[in-house]
Amino acid sequence: MNKNSIVIIFFLLLFVAQMPIMAQGEEEYPFTYMVGDVNVTLLSEGQQQGNVNILTGVTESILSQYAPEGTFPNAINTFLIETSENTILVDAGLGRKLFSNLEVCEKKPEDINVVLLTHMHGDHIGGLLQDGKKNFPNAKLYISRPEHDYWMSDEAMQNVPENRRAGFVQAREVIAAYKDNLSLFTPGEIDEEKQEILPGIQGVAAYGHTPGHTVYLLESDESRLLIWGDLTHAMPVQIPSPQVATTYDLDSAKAIESRQRLLKYVSENKIPVGGMHIEFPGMATIKGNLSDGYKYILTCTCEGVFR
Repeated sequence: MNKNSIVIIFFLLLFVAQMPIMAQGEEEYPFTYMVGDVNVTLLSEGQQQGNVNILTGVTESILSQYAPEGTFPNAINTFLIETSENTILVDAGLGRKLFSNLEVCEKKPEDINVVLLTHMHGDHIGGLLQDGKKNFPNAKLYISRPEHDYWMSDEAMQNVPENRRAGFVQAREVIAAYKDNLSLFTPGEIDEEKQEILPGIQGVAAYGHTPGHTVYLLESDESRLLIWGDLTHAMPVQIPSPQVATTYDLDSAKAIESRQRLLKYVSENKIPVGGMHIEFPGMATIKGNLSDGYKYILTCTCEGVFR
């Protein structure tokens, strides 16, 4: 090997050493995004591929254009919000990597003083309990009143197939465990006068996926971020074709209406979004309109900070 080759190899190795650590999968690293002076950190429980068989109202033409392999990128995410007043968890995922992610962020379960729930499906509340006890002993749990009332309804429970009733049992266990520190609220509409449930945070109605599905609009220093929960499950399909629903939606028509309304709002107002099923880094910008088609651009990791 000659001297020039050695020099070239040296500089290549130096270049690689200065690149972000990605070999183990970016999704393993909590990713922090600044909204004004507020830290919002993605806590990923894993990246995966969803199957198009969960989609409803989809055509072969849409699938061939946006999911030709029959799959789409998907994830299970939660978000940590750190303000000057509160340390907030938005949803609790399945609980598989939640606590190791918090540890990377130098947070203990006792540090969380607020948990905001988008809805009460198992992949959003799984991390709230262990052996029937609260994992976040100092947290006030916020649930929209329509969501709470649905999962506490015996009639609603009897109206679902028996194999889906376990979800009601799980939701009720969470509500019972946090009952002494539970806050129920009625979400507002996205374009109404501000109805903050916490300083700088609005709860916004996005019903359909569940009866009380709620998204959260964070505002700080003239910057905003909408954490939209399960407004989408299949971004590559449902952003250009928001009329496509999923088998998980309890009311497909309402879910579609909510998605179209919020896509219009964030696109027109240039508000980034975060989602529980958006692939890493879990945040994106929406552009376009309904008639010409929406598209999304994932937030570049260079805009945030790897912990």
